[in-house]
Amino acid sequence: MIGLRPARRDTVVALGAHCDDIAIGAGASLLTLCRARPGLRVDALVLSGGGTEREQEERAALTAFCPGAELSLTLLKIPDGRLPAHWDEAKNALEDLRRRAANPDLIFAPWRGDAHQDHRGLAELVPTVWRDHLTLGYEIVKWDGDLGRPALHQPLSEEVAEAKVRLLAEHYPSQRHRPWYDREAFLGLARIRGIECGARYAEAFHTDKLTIDLGG
Repeated sequence: MIGLRPARRDTVVALGAHCDDIAIGAGASLLTLCRARPGLRVDALVLSGGGTEREQEERAALTAFCPGAELSLTLLKIPDGRLPAHWDEAKNALEDLRRRAANPDLIFAPWRGDAHQDHRGLAELVPTVWRDHLTLGYEIVKWDGDLGRPALHQPLSEEVAEAKVRLLAEHYPSQRHRPWYDREAFLGLARIRGIECGARYAEAFHTDKLTIDLGG
């Protein structure tokens, strides 16, 4: 497989429409990054769940997924499923984050092909705020059947893949009743993405633009 290794991996922005989005879509990649680079700066923004039991879940989960990182997490109170009606609030929150984290080395966010209106809306906002940054659009398995053909893969060790599944089960008890929220779904998708990149397990991402330097 052709590999891409960003020159700098010291500051990361992680964006989610809901509590657990970041962990489901990019939790294993965050875990891999933070273990490899102690002291990594992670600025996370979640657009909903603030002031509810889900906020406590999210804070504990992202702390576990970002061991040793300098983690800053902001949660808003936009109602689930209503992001289009709160466009200005979401846009302003992203702009505020940009002022605090002006030049991140990497951004994790939903991908623009996601069928959920909140995920898709957040994905559409990201390039209006960060125009020249490496943005990896993560995927979330769900009933919509909207999984695409991502071109970027982060191979995962079996230990990291298992750790992701375990942390998702431990830290989001409010989601355990959902029919798609289980070990088989998460590990199964990781296995499929692993097959695609010649690894046992992987997380996969979409990106809109990359440049190459053939003369460097």
